[in-house]
Amino acid sequence: MIDIDYSLVIEATVEPDFFGYYSPDLEGFTGVGNSIEDCIYKAKWGMKEHIDLLKQNNLPIPNKISPVKIVVQNQVEFANA
Repeated sequence: MIDIDYSLVIEATVEPDFFGYYSPDLEGFTGVGNSIEDCIYKAKWGMKEHIDLLKQNNLPIPNKISPVKIVVQNQVEFANA
């Protein structure tokens, strides 16, 4: 089971070892990884850090999403080419 609190979109690029990711549920949360698995791992810990920063700055924290969805897609600019 994948243990993350918010949905995640992972975008493949033309580079086979470069992926971008973001959470549509967690504004401002993005990152990059070398594989799909790397993105999920980094996102898990990055989301926790992002939430901690929101708390420290007294900013609103989005409700956790259930069920969490992970979508893997081609990066939008490449999908339309």
